[in-house]
Amino acid sequence: MEDSAELESILPYLPLVIGSSRRLLWPSKVVEALEAMSRGPDHSLVNCGEVLSIAISDMRASLSLADPLALSAPLGYALFFDELMSGADSRKWFAEDIPKLANLLLRLPSLLEVHYQNSRAYGYGLRILGPQQPGMVLLSQELIGALLACSLFCLFPISNRGLKHLPTINFDQLFASLYDSYSESQENKVRCIICYFQRICLQMPTGSVSFERKLLSLEHHPWQSFLSYPYADFWTKSTIPLCPFQVHSSGLIEDHAIEALEVDFANKYLGGGALHRGCVQEEIRFMINPELIAGMLFLPSMADNEAIEIVGAERFSDYTGYASSFWFSGDYVDKRSVDFLGRRKTRIVAIDALCSPRMKQYKLKYLIRETNKAFCGFLDQSKYSQYKRIFKMNSVQLNEGSSLPIKAKGESRTEEVRKSDEKSWRLEDCENYIGIATGNWGCGAFGGDPEVKTIIQWLAASQALRPFISYYTFGLEALQSLAQVTQWIILQKWNVGDLWNILIEYSSQKLRGEADVGFFAWLLPSLPK
Repeated sequence: MEDSAELESILPYLPLVIGSSRRLLWPSKVVEALEAMSRGPDHSLVNCGEVLSIAISDMRASLSLADPLALSAPLGYALFFDELMSGADSRKWFAEDIPKLANLLLRLPSLLEVHYQNSRAYGYGLRILGPQQPGMVLLSQELIGALLACSLFCLFPISNRGLKHLPTINFDQLFASLYDSYSESQENKVRCIICYFQRICLQMPTGSVSFERKLLSLEHHPWQSFLSYPYADFWTKSTIPLCPFQVHSSGLIEDHAIEALEVDFANKYLGGGALHRGCVQEEIRFMINPELIAGMLFLPSMADNEAIEIVGAERFSDYTGYASSFWFSGDYVDKRSVDFLGRRKTRIVAIDALCSPRMKQYKLKYLIRETNKAFCGFLDQSKYSQYKRIFKMNSVQLNEGSSLPIKAKGESRTEEVRKSDEKSWRLEDCENYIGIATGNWGCGAFGGDPEVKTIIQWLAASQALRPFISYYTFGLEALQSLAQVTQWIILQKWNVGDLWNILIEYSSQKLRGEADVGFFAWLLPSLPK
């Protein structure tokens, strides 16, 4: 295998070595163990959770992995596979699924070889997508299955992951948490993961999933100023119209009826507590779409000007409930169509909000931070030429490394052309219907003001020229009047700059102690209490 910068960056975080023939391979003792498991429990003796945990420890020793597993991980494996799983399901798991997963792991080196050969021309190879490095990794679902099998068997080296600000990737903490502080929600998270492995053992999917690190550049480049990190004047002077706003008082983002960019209310470390005890919006999404977990292998934490977009992750599990009431309710057959790259048309964007911001969330610095974070996630950076044309027609001015759309006097023809371009762009996107499906981002456990966060996301979606924003309130009482407020705002024919300036005025009054009501009641005092 030819050396490459991509492979060189990820190799320290893989459980493989490069042999004398310059090919990726497993150490010989690991091969022996996997080959025994692939022949079934009669050969390997791996017929229960307790013995599986011993086999995992032996393979880790063969890989010279010095970092210990979570102390209770072996007990967690034993608890799930030997007690919580039914006897029939456990016997089937060890007789049929573990051998197939062992075979899949044996093929990991060849799957990676093929992956790098196929991705060489496009630059989509598996690598560490580090901070401030925009780029994409495109993985086959089969390769993702092999990588997640490594996670199940806790084979990834973790000693240097903290230095690279990489999230947890092995499943030891997931199983240890099950034993240390048992909860039904934790058990059902594991059931989702096991459902995924059972499904790919039954029939391996043949598509692909892409993982993209997106950013708003902190450096100013006049020829692509729309990708620069915007400051206050960018938002103050924007003349982009507000996009249509749809409110859903019930339903879930992942069940949105038409294709949209679905928001992951993310931790800055992708996946948040998915492989620990977490069980809220992001963690649940990673359980029902486990292929998302693969991104945790190579995507370090996000900075304020970054977002992560994942396209193609298949959904394998159905569920009910939330947090402590989360419950795996069986198989889910994902019927979404695929694109030319073989990716399911499921687009998920991870954006992390401020955590416990309290009063600072009303300060200009943090309003800019949150709006830019959403804007970075919502912006379709592959549509560079269309954005460039529209922003140029908007008489782009530059300030502090950002583009400032300004409607100049005496340029009615320019404004007319800009609006025509913008209308055609929104219509083009409507044909694909890729708007934004979101909800109470940065609220709940993160402690943000839901009324302010709603407006921030609307501003970002509109500025990103998305054709609509579809908002799921999850029945939050604070947003009971959301539909009425957004309809009223649209009737005023405000643009992004207008609404931004009003939000800034409210926030200033809030900081001075002059506004003791929420944004909606402040804007429309006639709203019912």
